[in-house]
Order: sequence, then structure tokens, then C-alpha cells
Amino acid sequence: MSIHPTAIVAEGAVVPASCSVGPYSTIGPNVVLGESCTLVSHVVLDGHTTIGSGNRIAPFACIGIPPQDLKYRGEATQVIIGDNNDFRESVNVSRGTAGGGGLTRIGSNNLFMCFTHIGHDSQVGDHCIFANNATLAGHVVVEDFATVGAFSAVHQFCSVGKYAYIGGGTMATQDVMPYSLTSATRENHAYSINKVGLERRGFTPEEIKQLRAAYRLIVGSRLNMSDALAAIREKVAAGEFGDKVAYLSEFIGRSHRGVIR
Repeated sequence: MSIHPTAIVAEGAVVPASCSVGPYSTIGPNVVLGESCTLVSHVVLDGHTTIGSGNRIAPFACIGIPPQDLKYRGEATQVIIGDNNDFRESVNVSRGTAGGGGLTRIGSNNLFMCFTHIGHDSQVGDHCIFANNATLAGHVVVEDFATVGAFSAVHQFCSVGKYAYIGGGTMATQDVMPYSLTSATRENHAYSINKVGLERRGFTPEEIKQLRAAYRLIVGSRLNMSDALAAIREKVAAGEFGDKVAYLSEFIGRSHRGVIR
């Protein structure tokens, strides 16, 4: 086991021999690390935090710290993290709150760039990218393959759909639609589908064509949202649109705050 002499590992912490704990890092008594994790230096792991294998945590990152919520009274809430994530410098991840389900969860294969903040009770999927200073308020859901741009923030209780791309400097105060390229210019607006990103993820030309047609109904027609969704669902039922468009329709249908369009 590689633990630097200046690191502090509390009794009760689980640190496999395959892990590397760098200088001036601190690991609390209720932390469980998976195999082959690397704590570069000055890392703080606290609370009831379980981290999977192959994670890399850069200097001054703080994971499992108390939530920034005045209602928090020291309850034994959790952070659970999957495998092969890259937490860069000064990232912070707050543990959950009793009122929010008690759990902040992060999946696998995500990149969290410098100063990213993952607020309490948030849920992050797999293969997501958070650029510098990306911020999730409490109770945010970010689905798989989403990207949150630099200096962007997602309002509490909002959801970001699969494969969505939030442009830098965007304040997302409503749910962000799957597949969309959403960015703030004067106001939040879903300009089009994220065509280049979808192609890179293996979406077929036909799937992209169907999504483009569905987006035209949502953001380019004069239909209100209810009528646009009805038109999309008719085409899904008739077999004109496939499962990707069906998921888009389902996502919009369950939105509580409305979607950006």
C-alpha cells in the first residue's frame, strides 16, 4: 500500500493495498475505497462515502463533505460513487440530506473538471462531462452522456436528459431536454439537436433524422407542447419514429418544471 507519511487515514477506513494516497490527504473513518484508486495529494474524503475502483482524485478535491444546507444537522447521509471517474482539482461533492433521500450518487466513467460542485442529493449517471466550475444545486439529476459546460449551473430539482449538451455560462432553471444543444445567449433556448455529439456516440443517420423531425415539432412549429407531444406519440405508435424519439417524448412528459425550448 502506498500511503504518504503526511496522509491521515482514520481507523475504520477501508483502503485496499492497490490504492495510492498522496501527501496531506485525509480519509475519514466511514470511507470505503475500491481497488486502484489514486489520491494525488491534499484530498479530503469524509462522511459515509463509498468509492468504486479506478477513481483518480486530484489535489484539493473534497468528497463526502457536509451539504451546504442550513437544515443539515449532522445526519449519517451518504455519497456513493462508481468506477473510473476523474475528479480534478478542487472538485467538491456534498453528501445527501435526510430530507432529500440521504444519498448523493455518481456513476462511472465521468470527468469532473476543476471546481465542479455536485450538490447534496444529486444523481449523476455514467460517461458525463462537467467542465470547469460546472455547478449542480441540490436534488439535480444528470443522465448518461450529458455535458455541463464551464460556468454553467443547474437549478435544484431539475433534470438533464441523456446526451444533452449545456453550453458554457448557461443557467438552467428548467429541465434540459435529451439530445439537445442548450445554451444561453439572451435566454435559454434549445437551438437544435446535438448532431455532432450524437454522431460521435454512434447514432445512425435515420435516428438523427427522426430526432430532427421531432425537434421541429417541439421548437420549430406553432404547436403548443401538448399538441407537439401528441403528434410525436402518434408517429411513434405508427412506427415512423423509433425508441430514441420515444424516450424524448417520455422525458418531456414527466417534466415537473417544463423544458427549455
